[in-house]
Amino acid sequence: MIIACGEALIDMLPRTSTLGEPAFAPHAGGAVFNTAVALGRLGAKAGFFSGISTDMLGEILIARLAESGVDHRLCARSDRPTTLALVKLVDGHASYAFYDENTAGRMLSPDDLPPPAAGNAWFFGGISLVAEPCGTVYEALQAREAGHAVTMIDPNIRPGFITDEAACRARIGRMIARADIVKLSDEDLHWLAGPGDVGELARAILDQGPRLVCVTEGARGARGLTRDHDLHLPAPAVTVVDTVGAGDTFNAGLLAALDRAGRLDRGALATLDADTLRDALLLGVRAAAVTVARAGANPPWSHEL
Repeated sequence: MIIACGEALIDMLPRTSTLGEPAFAPHAGGAVFNTAVALGRLGAKAGFFSGISTDMLGEILIARLAESGVDHRLCARSDRPTTLALVKLVDGHASYAFYDENTAGRMLSPDDLPPPAAGNAWFFGGISLVAEPCGTVYEALQAREAGHAVTMIDPNIRPGFITDEAACRARIGRMIARADIVKLSDEDLHWLAGPGDVGELARAILDQGPRLVCVTEGARGARGLTRDHDLHLPAPAVTVVDTVGAGDTFNAGLLAALDRAGRLDRGALATLDADTLRDALLLGVRAAAVTVARAGANPPWSHEL
């Protein structure tokens, strides 16, 4: 099972009411939650671990997981409130305002951790790595599983959410060094490593320990680097509605393709061949192209590809 570990929240997406007034519509979301949903829809055996409220909004999250074929039994349920993210779209690109104090997702404790070896692959990322105490809990979980199960991280940097940049950089650095797979957007890569050529910066990340580093570059597609290969796949041409959930869906496509190929284990990733890497990048960019062509984080099902 591939277990996605991180935030689940309600995205309040901008809409126009029937009276022509600006409004927000609630949609299940969160970067790691979106990856879990996309994994389930792509046919992977997927699970999800997070703190989820028993309130009305929490039930929306659980229902989305269930209908997408994602095992949510590992989630820590509580009566704390659900995290909200108000979304602003400018030319299809999203910015966020988060409301996360004392929420079910944020207030995880070590006692909530799933049992060891519950999954053969673990995915981490998003704002859940920045907030406390959940950030410490997720890092501890990755440290526990790293070395015998595959771990992947997509830090999905939201600079406006970071209050302690030094601590955030230190945690991401430690998790990257332990991870087998790292995915970064080009913006995330420059935030972490500064200006420079994307390929050179990505290879420097690879030198920190991962077996595979992927960089998504929006409409330009995605790049995958291993010790032996450096491949780039262009993104399919689509009319972009918004970019919410694009990178999250790419992550799911990458993991699902590696899993289908029987290469989602640490030994196989160390000797990943070019054809398997190309197929994994291809499913990632194809799935992400479907997501950006419709409103909100609405990843595709296998039959849509």
